[in-house]
Amino acid sequence: MVAPLWKIDEIRQHVAVVDGKVAPTLVLTNARYLHSIFKTWLTANIWIYHDRIIYVGDKMPNDCEQVELVDCAGKTIVPGYIEPHVHPFQLYGPDNFARFAGQSGTTTFLSDNLNFFLSLKNEQSFAILDRLNKMPYSFYWWARFDSQTEMPNEEEIFSSTRIIDWLSRDDVLLGGELTGWTRLIRGDDHMLSRLQLAKRMHKKVEAHLPGSSPRTLARLKLMGADGDHEAMTAEEVENRLHQGYGVTLRYSSIRPDLPQLVEGIVAKQLQVFDHLMMTTDGSTPGFYEQGIMDKCIQIVLDAGVAPIDAYHMASYNIARYYDMTNLHGIIATGRFATLNILQDEFTPTPVSVLSKGQWLKRDGETCYDGGITYPEFGEYALDFSLTMDDFQFSTPVGIMMVNDVITKPYSVTLATDGALATTHDESYLLLIDRKGKWRVNTVIKGFATAVKGFASSYSNTGDIIVIGKNAQDMLHAFNEMKAMKGGLVVVEDGDVIASLPLQVNGSFSSDKVEVIIEREKKLREALATRGYEKGDAIYTLLFLMSTHLPYVRITPKGIYDVMKDKVLLPAVMR
Repeated sequence: MVAPLWKIDEIRQHVAVVDGKVAPTLVLTNARYLHSIFKTWLTANIWIYHDRIIYVGDKMPNDCEQVELVDCAGKTIVPGYIEPHVHPFQLYGPDNFARFAGQSGTTTFLSDNLNFFLSLKNEQSFAILDRLNKMPYSFYWWARFDSQTEMPNEEEIFSSTRIIDWLSRDDVLLGGELTGWTRLIRGDDHMLSRLQLAKRMHKKVEAHLPGSSPRTLARLKLMGADGDHEAMTAEEVENRLHQGYGVTLRYSSIRPDLPQLVEGIVAKQLQVFDHLMMTTDGSTPGFYEQGIMDKCIQIVLDAGVAPIDAYHMASYNIARYYDMTNLHGIIATGRFATLNILQDEFTPTPVSVLSKGQWLKRDGETCYDGGITYPEFGEYALDFSLTMDDFQFSTPVGIMMVNDVITKPYSVTLATDGALATTHDESYLLLIDRKGKWRVNTVIKGFATAVKGFASSYSNTGDIIVIGKNAQDMLHAFNEMKAMKGGLVVVEDGDVIASLPLQVNGSFSSDKVEVIIEREKKLREALATRGYEKGDAIYTLLFLMSTHLPYVRITPKGIYDVMKDKVLLPAVMR
């Protein structure tokens, strides 16, 4: 159970409100609301004192003179939406994502800590988490067990001591996501001990098992996995439920599977909606223009699922799975006053949003726009320069893009001693240590035909990716990215075509999500008009290094064959 946050004197105040000795701060009258335990719509008055629901029933306070009264007649109220699988550094940061998400009713987040693990000491990360907890949202976290790539110093970064410190926090609810599960299959007892540690500390473990067979699902369940969000067909949903997994259906920028998953479940007449959750799985900013959890609920409603089941998949089911119904997912006494006021149950985007008793949105107007800063990351300043000597691409092994994120090895046959033609889709690819100590040079096929220079400080590890047809433009793009202290830059014939600054650590922006979306659109357009034809360029950058996907990756150790677990071409020291 998630630990409550109220002190003894606060709890005494709450009881005094019920006793009529203290007035509530807010009462929602004539409230038609979803009671998740009875699975029905009820009508009552909802008493709120600051951030907590104090009473739900027929009565009104004795003295309403100092009480904010809001008549909710004609409206429908549901619990605030929960996003159970957030990657909060997809160009945005946790605070500006929460500000954006809150306007459409998503106010509780279970988030990835990978960026913190790779960039900060634990005490620095925890200082940020504590500041986030003071915002009118609910932030929870998961603790990574591995880097999702191949790093020379991985055991130092992901030490047992650091992982234990994270798992010991009340706001850390799970371990994972378990991208390094193949290590478990190969017999890595060190990784297995981390899963067992999480279980002993009463934390869930989220797996990452795309395309896995029932046998693999059974193996991982025995090793400690509780849930998975990688089902791509209704049959895969069924397989996971058979093995006792908590199943989260995904609707993301690279895997928008939710519509066909729900349609398949309905067609199979599986009575399992009480056991399903939903996620947008850390989508890139532009994808969220259409909504977040409210969009997921709308998709489920459009598939003919009963409204209560649809809302539970974004609230109560998640809260129950993570044992947090004492605070979230139910409109009842003692819970956070986190509520979405809707036009009706068929319109999940709220007209008003209340989170921890504070109005984020009221009658369509934004009421809260606060954020935090991240001084722990320091200024993003690269203390090295590249020279033309770094752009040496004589390599027999290249990387071929199959789609946005899947890459295969291929034999490089073209001449790599000058500028490449824009009549084919092979480009130079350079991965550089953010401290300038090493580099990996290769050729990438399938990225684009006419991108001459592109640099990104955004990557899985925070190291620098440079891609292009022309070494001079690639160098220019790197220098522009360095000068603006992190971000993404497209250069052509010496001119900057598009850029997206990432002011915090070179990995995420401090701007509002609406601003990031517009800059992302221009960046995507610049890449697309120059031959990038895959779905999501931002995810391509993120996953170029990620060894949880087949078949070959560029990593800090070099070009790495995922299936054979070996380095094909080592990194070069500079």
